[in-house]
Amino acid sequence: MIRTVLADDQTLVRAGFRSILNDEDDIEVVGEAANGAEAVARARELRPDVVLMDIRMPELDGLEATRKIVTDPRLDEVKVIILTTFDLDDYVYGALRAGASGFLVKDTEPAELIHAVRVVSRGDALIAPSVTRRLIAEFAGRVKRPEPGPRLNALTEREREVMALVAAGLSNDEIAAKLVLSPATAKTHVSRIMTKVGARDRAQIVVLAYEAGMITPGWLTP
Repeated sequence: MIRTVLADDQTLVRAGFRSILNDEDDIEVVGEAANGAEAVARARELRPDVVLMDIRMPELDGLEATRKIVTDPRLDEVKVIILTTFDLDDYVYGALRAGASGFLVKDTEPAELIHAVRVVSRGDALIAPSVTRRLIAEFAGRVKRPEPGPRLNALTEREREVMALVAAGLSNDEIAAKLVLSPATAKTHVSRIMTKVGARDRAQIVVLAYEAGMITPGWLTP
């Protein structure tokens, strides 16, 4: 059972998401929060698998709440999905850098919401990868490109190849096919990369790849 907390200051939004998710046999909404401070408290109290986090909330916004959750060692297994609208792209990029596992737009289809919760609970893929990549490319392109740090220098040539493909939004199976590897080997490479660069999940691998210049910002097709 995937235990989920809903954090949004709009009661009707939470009710809608709760109805959608609780209809699934493998997902249970175990708590709700009307602001960021409550979201952090619910995460610490309930230790859910996934928190659906709105950006704009009173007392503590979703970005700061996300940072508090993902930097709390007691909540290492808790994944955060940011709920946003396209006019909040700067916040989305900041949230991904802070450790959010991905994001959804507020008007997402029910099937996409359900899929997102399942995927993020496994920690093996990004949410809406084409949109996520586009956002990261745009905002990474606005800052001075840093030199690869010691963490990236520790990667083998093959691991750099795999990291670039993860940043391009490929799944483990797609990486395996492109590099003529077994899916298990591709998954092992991704796990080793996460350990070496200190990434919480694939979303942070994408951010690090763009910021290190492994992927040229803006080259991806919108």
